[in-house]
Amino acid sequence: MILVTGATGNIGAELVRTLSERGEQVRALVRDQAKAAFAPGVEAVTGDLNRPETLTDALDGVHGLFLLPGYNDLSDLLERAKKAGVHRVALLSSGSAALQDMDNAVSRYMTLSEQAVRASELSWTFLRPRSFMSNALRWLPQLAVGDVVRVQFPGVRVGAIDPADIAAVAAAALVEGELDGQVLELTGPQALRPADQIAVLAAVLDRPLVAHELSDEETEAELAATMPREYVDAFLSFFVDGTLDEATLHPTVEQVTGRPPRTFEQWANAHAAAFAPKAH
Repeated sequence: MILVTGATGNIGAELVRTLSERGEQVRALVRDQAKAAFAPGVEAVTGDLNRPETLTDALDGVHGLFLLPGYNDLSDLLERAKKAGVHRVALLSSGSAALQDMDNAVSRYMTLSEQAVRASELSWTFLRPRSFMSNALRWLPQLAVGDVVRVQFPGVRVGAIDPADIAAVAAAALVEGELDGQVLELTGPQALRPADQIAVLAAVLDRPLVAHELSDEETEAELAATMPREYVDAFLSFFVDGTLDEATLHPTVEQVTGRPPRTFEQWANAHAAAFAPKAH
């Protein structure tokens, strides 16, 4: 049995589907079972990663665990997992964990999450994907009202990755065991600027989309309106100061899965319906 935390998220939902299609027994951790829709045979369970004591039933009989980072009591959770018989953990981390910058809010929680898993004495694989292609969905509100898209950090190239490719690697790590003890840097096949992604969406959606490139000051103001200051500072450090390299491409997806990672164009075509105007 494999327990997938964050099972309705971008990666978790893909991982549940991937594992189910491979014939694995899958248990999906969700906050609300009424909102969970999975393939037949997938067992949905409720629990809160910030309250490890709520996960007793979810962990029962589990061998492999897909774990999200950044929760309060990961050490407690991992101890409970070990006592329940879990042998292997695939942790979703990020490239910022390599910085081990405890003054950066994002790097700090990724670093602490990796440290907790290392200390657990469970077999582990760390997944360090760069930005997700699904982050393009953040432009939906703008696309609903026009063809001009305000883009943040316009000069930064990112080797964004399809969440389905992260899930494919996670599935291999949880099922096959050959990836135990490895730190996997995961990217897509291209390093694109935001305007490049907008151009791809324009072609896929057949719309005359235009990227309006924000200054660093405009980007900072937009971020500050949507998240705590410590996270604003973290992203400014990454993409204005250049402390995080998301442009370097890694061959890991193909090495693990035997096929190239999907391009942003492939992702956009597969998710074009999400960008279609909603009927009123």
